[in-house]
Amino acid sequence: LTLCAATLGFANIFVKQIISIYIIRISDYGEPVRYTLRQLEVFLATARHENISRAAEEIAMSQSAASGALKELENQFGVRLFDRRGKRLQLSELGQQVRPMAERLLDEARAFEQALGDDAVSGRLHIGATLTIGNYVAVGMIADFRATHPDVDIALQVANTSTIAEQVAGFELDMGMIEGELHHPDLEIKHWRADELVVFASPEHPLVKKQRVTDRELAQQSWIVRESGSGTRQAFERAMSGILSDLDIALELQHTEAIKRAVEAGLGVGCLSRICLQEAFARGSLAPLSVPARDFRREWYLITHRQKYHNHALREWLALCAGRQD
Repeated sequence: LTLCAATLGFANIFVKQIISIYIIRISDYGEPVRYTLRQLEVFLATARHENISRAAEEIAMSQSAASGALKELENQFGVRLFDRRGKRLQLSELGQQVRPMAERLLDEARAFEQALGDDAVSGRLHIGATLTIGNYVAVGMIADFRATHPDVDIALQVANTSTIAEQVAGFELDMGMIEGELHHPDLEIKHWRADELVVFASPEHPLVKKQRVTDRELAQQSWIVRESGSGTRQAFERAMSGILSDLDIALELQHTEAIKRAVEAGLGVGCLSRICLQEAFARGSLAPLSVPARDFRREWYLITHRQKYHNHALREWLALCAGRQD
């Protein structure tokens, strides 16, 4: 593919402003393909939001201009990229097929734009992380990344494993850092680093002084745990295999800090990653319980879409992740 532009001053061009850029098909005649990068932007933004108004807002266009660009794209090829259901625009079967190609074309266009400028890493990077990673690991990594790559606009989305996986699969996120095990045909899943859950209680809890907490004693406790769909909950249920049905799940909470506060208040015992309990253990507001009969080890993973183009910023971020495996 060769890119042509109808404007001058390449070094200062922003992709969203290049309405007249065409992708040229390499053929005997060198005829231009009948769509613009701006139309691809409208198509992809609409696919993300399922709403033309929100899509137009994201890419700084008027609703009428965005709607016209999408309609023109469909009319040029006599196809329907979206099924219109009221105000919602859902990708048609064809739209789903061409979306990964459109994502890659637009990413490569941005990489081309950057190559015309300088060697500095720039652009946008949308990172997803599950709760423990997002709150206790990713923020520090972002600070280090921005110190060396100040021109990259980086955003962090924190949610549970199933939500992050869905957003990476839907091209809403460039990559994800997750705690739960996952199998998805569209995602590349790579082992990142090891982690361990810890059962904990308030310092006054009678089990704190025991050298070995038995399965029977675990079944007698009220448990405060993460919600279903989270990687922490998945690892907890795997570790409690065989006695899970005997456990009293008193509370399911989405936030680790809420779980810690509830356990501190004596409402029950909890089970979270050691990394988010270290400070509480150090100051004595919470205490670990010894449960040697149960295996609380787990793995963290990095996920990307198999058809996602890895621009310079994403490659640099993945390299940073590779250096943070401990």
